[in-house]
Amino acid sequence: QVQLVESGGGLVQAGGSLRLSCAASGLTSSRYLMGWFRQAPGKEREFVAAISGSGATIYYADSVKGRFTISIDYAKNMVNLQMHSLRPEDTAVYYCAADSSYMFVFRRSPSGYDYWGQGTQVTVSS
Repeated sequence: QVQLVESGGGLVQAGGSLRLSCAASGLTSSRYLMGWFRQAPGKEREFVAAISGSGATIYYADSVKGRFTISIDYAKNMVNLQMHSLRPEDTAVYYCAADSSYMFVFRRSPSGYDYWGQGTQVTVSS
C-alpha cells in the first residue's frame, strides 16, 4: 500500500521561500516517478516537477524552472520541493504523486500518476 503525506505548506510573502516534503511509503522498487502538482482555485491540476526513483531524471514545468528544486532524501524516504522566489501565482494546493509503473516515459498529465497525497496549501502574498 503506497502512502504519500505532504507537509511544509504555509503563507509566505512574494520573493520568499518554502520547502515542501512528501513522506512516501510502500514503493517497493526504484522504477517509479515522484511528482509534484498544484491546483489553484478554479483551475485544473497542473504539473510542477518530477524526479525518477533513481534521482537520475528530473523534469520541471517552465513556470518554475530555475526557482524550484525537486530532490529525494533516500534516508528518510521523502521527496522534497524547495521553492524560491515565490510569486502570488504560485498560490495553490500542492500535491505529491507517484507513478508506480514508470518505464522512462514521462507523463505530465495527472492521469499518469496512480497515488496521491492529500495536498498542502501554499499561499504567496503580494
